[in-house]
Amino acid sequence: MALLLTGATVVDGLGNDPVPRGSVLVEGDRITGIGVDGPVGTETVDLDGLTLLPGLIDAHVHIGHSSEMRAVLNLELSVAERAADIFRTLRETLDAGFTAVRDCGGIDHGVLRTVARGLVPGPRIWASASPLVQCGGHGHLGSPFAPPDDTFHFRVRGLTAVGRISDGNDEVRKAARECFRQGASFLKMAVTGGVVSIADSLDDTQFTVEEIATAVAEAHARHTYVTVHAHNVAGIHNAVTAGVECVEHGTGIDEETAAMMAARGVSLVPTLAIAKVLEENFDQHGLPPQIRERVGDTLQGMTDGLLAAREAGVLVGSGSDLIGPRQDRRGLEIALKAKIIGAHEAIVSATSVNARIMRVADRIGSVETGKLADLIAVDFDPLTEPELFDDPTRVVLVVKGGRIVKDTRK
Repeated sequence: MALLLTGATVVDGLGNDPVPRGSVLVEGDRITGIGVDGPVGTETVDLDGLTLLPGLIDAHVHIGHSSEMRAVLNLELSVAERAADIFRTLRETLDAGFTAVRDCGGIDHGVLRTVARGLVPGPRIWASASPLVQCGGHGHLGSPFAPPDDTFHFRVRGLTAVGRISDGNDEVRKAARECFRQGASFLKMAVTGGVVSIADSLDDTQFTVEEIATAVAEAHARHTYVTVHAHNVAGIHNAVTAGVECVEHGTGIDEETAAMMAARGVSLVPTLAIAKVLEENFDQHGLPPQIRERVGDTLQGMTDGLLAAREAGVLVGSGSDLIGPRQDRRGLEIALKAKIIGAHEAIVSATSVNARIMRVADRIGSVETGKLADLIAVDFDPLTEPELFDDPTRVVLVVKGGRIVKDTRK
């Protein structure tokens, strides 16, 4: 049955002026008309007083890390409990208006299939499976007193994926191929130290240019790309030189680095939300206490990097990077970004720009005829009150693929 969403102010996700009292026609799983009436028998959905937007996209999630990290590392949780945490996070993500996500490490293709078959509710997922990490680098989980391959004790085939330790070109090549066997649609590498790390520093570089280039070659063979975790400019320079297409976090990007990224068409996905959440409530994540001091000034560093990248013309997306059992604040990323670049641009970054970065702009990310009918309605003006994206209850309607999956309109 066709749906006619009518009466709302329409924000199209492309940066165009809002359209008051607009209408969007949905037939099957697609948007088939804008500003039109529906055929005979069309179901009308009255959205008077609401704002209609494209479904939001979080381009940096870790759905597989939905349990308390310390409990996982200490092998205190059953597979059933970890699966329940993942399925809860998927439902909460969709309810918050995020109809698509890019998972940057932590889930196996079994989760993708489960959501795609409709067995559990959740967003569309593009995933990297296991991130590629070097021995002792960011993403190498577990005690330094245990053998390196003990990290695979945390992996549950069909459900979760952990960092694949890959040192040298041959190991990187094999690890990349295994990621694609796990259902990856792109590759993720850690090329610098990280905040949630034990045996490295944020100033460290990880992987050689040649190792990164090996992963890039494997990605290109699969007609896809590599994105990199990076918290310093030396690591970013290595990655850009090697041919990656996207940088996650981007702490400390300066004018020279931004120009280099722009010249080579490299995108940036800042992750302001996780830095803010760790600042506000570190204890809720179940992380080792020594991680607290590593949070440092990463929020300001990512903000500075975002501004430098934007000034240089780099495509800047939006990702939350939330981890642990409470991942209900994905909209905080939009709220924080709105303070820096304005509400409308922040919304565009979390919709059409993210879709471009993820190479799926032909399917999602905007309210346009022919796109998949992934749409949300909010009960506030997102251009004047973007901070309310941080409250999932203010998303009152969610449509995914033409089906209403949440409706709390009064």
